[in-house]
Amino acid sequence: MADRTLPQVRGERLDLGQLWHALTVAFIAVKVVVAHNRYREAIPSGENVIVDTEIAQLTAAGVEVVPFQRASDSIGDLPLTEKALLPLSPIFGRAAQKDLADVLRRERPDVVHLHNPYPLLSPWVVRTAQAHGVPVVQTVHNYRQVCSSGLYFRDGHNCQDCRGKLLGWPAIQHKCYRGSAAQSALMATTLAVHRPTWKSVDRYIALTDRIAAHLGDYGIPGERIVIKPNGLPDPGEPAPLGDGFLYAARLSPEKGLALLVDAWCRHPEFALGHLRIAGDGELRPLAEQLAAERADVTYLGIIDQAAMAVERRAASVVVAVPTWNDVLPTVILEAMAAGRPVLGTAVGGIPYLLGDVGWAVAPQAAALAEALPVARAEAARFAPLARQRYLSEFHPDVLTRRLIEIYDELRANSQTALR
Repeated sequence: MADRTLPQVRGERLDLGQLWHALTVAFIAVKVVVAHNRYREAIPSGENVIVDTEIAQLTAAGVEVVPFQRASDSIGDLPLTEKALLPLSPIFGRAAQKDLADVLRRERPDVVHLHNPYPLLSPWVVRTAQAHGVPVVQTVHNYRQVCSSGLYFRDGHNCQDCRGKLLGWPAIQHKCYRGSAAQSALMATTLAVHRPTWKSVDRYIALTDRIAAHLGDYGIPGERIVIKPNGLPDPGEPAPLGDGFLYAARLSPEKGLALLVDAWCRHPEFALGHLRIAGDGELRPLAEQLAAERADVTYLGIIDQAAMAVERRAASVVVAVPTWNDVLPTVILEAMAAGRPVLGTAVGGIPYLLGDVGWAVAPQAAALAEALPVARAEAARFAPLARQRYLSEFHPDVLTRRLIEIYDELRANSQTALR
């Protein structure tokens, strides 16, 4: 822990008090409580994977991590009294607050790092932590400070109808949360109640510049926002480039499968090599139909991580073409780590992720159709650049160091405030 902090004070003129403070911060390991409500395991969650990966990376770096997690899968096993109070959990989450208070008193952490609070934790964990004198960091994975679904997307199109409203009536009218007016009303109320809570968070981690802009629009001062994307473990040196394209995503409208199908069908069979589609969802029939009609398309269905790595190695380009403002598609990080360039749509955080080592096009069939042969032709040139971008910007060594620096800064500020 010392090596990451001491270089910041070398060469500076410090009085003895400043030097002692710097040495103290450098040699005391950080202890962090990581709070996260896990999404259902039946629905693949990149956020669950990211949280687990980040915990492992922090632990390996010497940070003492105390997980404080609840799982949506546990709701069916809750006692009847807790089930009766479940509708209020997003607002307060009484059981979670009691348990968190116990953890804070017992562990005396330096920081609470919050990810997803819904439905069993509630944003109230921010207030509970701060009441115990513990600063809070939150990683923002979606747009749920404003949007009940968290997506800024409904009925097949991007939507910001609730932006700037004290209460998100449009979300209730359109049943944006789980297709239920009642649950949408509860979520909209939760967002309204916790507007002061969100604005009290000590430090926000925005995964991309798009999320940073969203937080700024919400009223969060720029000095409390840090851009730090997620990092994935290094899979090692890339395999030789394959051929063709891989599309791996939830097969739902906002993920752009229909867009890809339209663009792909504008080319003759095998003009672009082979397209493999992995995933499941409501648009599965579309993927199955395309595979049945064209010999250059294979529908893989749901495949595990090992099989996905095999398919990635077989491809020369990974396709990520959502039509919504996707925050940070994990499939892009996985592709670059494996030395596979990405053809994506210029929405959400995708341009930030790709930089100048991939192709970001308008979410339109004509633009995507035009880009497909270009990507195939230039894949070999872009592949090593994609790998290098992963190593310099998204490798866990880089991002874990940045995260620990955020913790250190908050701890130092907290210790100064106590003097």
